[in-house]
Parts: sequence; C-alpha cells; structure tokens
Amino acid sequence: MRLLRSRPSPPPPAEPGDVLAEVEGLHVRLGAREVLQGVDVVARAGEVLALVGPNGAGKSTLLGALAADLPAAAGVVRIHGRPAGEWQAAELALRRAVLPQAASLSFPFSVEEVVRMGRAPWAGTEREDEDDVAVGEAMGAAEVAGFAVRPFSALSGGERARVALARVLAQRAPLLLLDEPTAALDLRHQELVLRVCRERARAGDAVVVVLHDLGLAAAYAHRVAILSAGRVVADGTPEVVFEERLLSDVYRQAIEVFPHPRTGAVLISPVRDS
Repeated sequence: MRLLRSRPSPPPPAEPGDVLAEVEGLHVRLGAREVLQGVDVVARAGEVLALVGPNGAGKSTLLGALAADLPAAAGVVRIHGRPAGEWQAAELALRRAVLPQAASLSFPFSVEEVVRMGRAPWAGTEREDEDDVAVGEAMGAAEVAGFAVRPFSALSGGERARVALARVLAQRAPLLLLDEPTAALDLRHQELVLRVCRERARAGDAVVVVLHDLGLAAAYAHRVAILSAGRVVADGTPEVVFEERLLSDVYRQAIEVFPHPRTGAVLISPVRDS
C-alpha cells in the first residue's frame, strides 16, 4: 500500500506588525570565524527592513540565517513563530522566498521558465491555477516581460538580476529575503526594485533587503539595522539610526547626513575633499 504525503498548507494571512521572522542572541560560525555575535533582529509584516553595513559586517550571513539556510551556533531563529529547524523544506518554501546575490543556471532555460520556477512550491495545491497570473504579474513588476522568450544565459547581469527578482515575486511567499538585489542594476532599476519592495510591504509582506546604498535604504526602508563586525549597532527608522558620527565610525569614512532641501528626506553623502 502506497502512502500519499499531504501537501503542506500555506500560512494564514498576516496582520500588519506580525513577526514573520526573528533572531535572538544569534551566533553564526563560518569555519573558525564567528561571523555573527549575539544578534537580535525582527522582520514584521508590512515593513521593509534594510540590513546595511560595511563589507564583512555579517549582512548576508544574517539573511541566510533568517532564511534557515545557515545553522545557528547559538541563539534561536524563528520563522512564522516556529524555530527554523522545525520546518520542512516544502513548508518553508511557502513561507519565505530568497534572492541570493548571484543567479546562475547551467541549462538554456528561457526567462519565463526561470520565473515559473518560483511557482514550484505550489505544484499540486489548490492555488496551482494561479501560476500563470503570478508569473505574469511578477514579470511585469520586474520589467522582464519584454524578453520572456530569451535564454537566461544570454542576458546581461542586470537583466538576470531582475529575472531572479521576478522568480522570487512569483513565489508569493509572505517573507521576502533579498541579498543585494540592486548591485548589478542601473539607477532606474535600482529605484524600481525598492519600489517593488515597498509595494510588497504595503500588501502585507515582510521584506528584508541587504543594501550597500544608504540613500536607497533611507528612502525606502521602514526600519534599518546597521551591522558592524558581526553585531547590530543600531536598529530603528532611517531618521533615527542614520546619524553622522555612528555612520562615520562604522564605515571608517567621514559621512554627513542632512535633509533634502525640498522634501526634508534624509540624504547621506561621504565627505569628499574639495
């Protein structure tokens, strides 16, 4: 007699402010190095949380821990209120979608086929019939529908980055974890990606995004966690945590913070020799 395994159930809709992922007292080791040391971070539904800090601060490692892709040496990681280790892979795939720094494929899949891969967790579920709509909406949001039939391998780095984002959007998970999604993009598409992040948060998702551009973080993030040497040294709204002395110390570069002359929004610039 063959036993059929039931499909995992999708999570119920989250209310604004619900905690969809959190780490408490998190320590992560990579080899002999302790990359994260006692980190506390919370990702809430309806918010964009930006992780910023210099190279080697632990931003991508923290994102990997929030995704349950990296084990904790100490502390706890919870996703949708449950310790990360208690989730099965299929259950996680319905709850969080992860965009890594680089996307590479060995086979000549078309752009649309790559985006459609984001729908794999929903195969055999009652929401499988949403695949075409989800893929179409994701490709439109990332502005990749115009080259849907082109091979992924023939795209530029920026085009690949947007296709990878579309795949994550098509997954329709309520927790989005994006690692440097703007790194390969021009100015227009950097703004596009962060607007999409805001739109997903407005729709009720929790978005955690690793950024190097402090200006983008100030403009689009509801909250910012600043990492330095494996610790969170500040966590709050951009207006509060983007302080000149703190940023200058963290980045070891003189930085000035000032209001936009027309809107009053936070602007950040390195101090340069005249």
